[in-house]
Amino acid sequence: MAQVVNFAIVFGVLYWFAFKPLAKVMAERSGKIAKSLDDAKKVEEKLAETEKDYNRQMAEAKKQANLILEKAAREADSRKAGMVARAKEEIGQIINQEKEKMQAEKRETLKEIKKETAELVILTVEKILGEKVDAKKDKEMIKKIIR
Repeated sequence: MAQVVNFAIVFGVLYWFAFKPLAKVMAERSGKIAKSLDDAKKVEEKLAETEKDYNRQMAEAKKQANLILEKAAREADSRKAGMVARAKEEIGQIINQEKEKMQAEKRETLKEIKKETAELVILTVEKILGEKVDAKKDKEMIKKIIR
């Protein structure tokens, strides 16, 4: 009986001072672990959601970047076409100006040739006739030829 009483006393003391606090610590520890697991699960869910959001935003950014590149290419093509058109127009104007210059030079050259030819004809006639032709003699020659 004494052993049963001793065992009950030791069991009671151990229960109150060792098992109960140990059970309390174990329960707290289990609660912390469960809470940590819940928090980890929430973090994983948040991470997956954030990753999906990141991928969606990256896809949208790529889409916008492609649109910007296409727009820039179209603008570059239109500017190129405009520049080519302006260059062709300027070249046409330059060609026209040079043609006009050439025609003016041609007219000048023809005037000079006519003038020199007239002078040569006058000199030739003077040599043939042996005398200088003036306006009075010119009229007389015309009258003779007309008759």
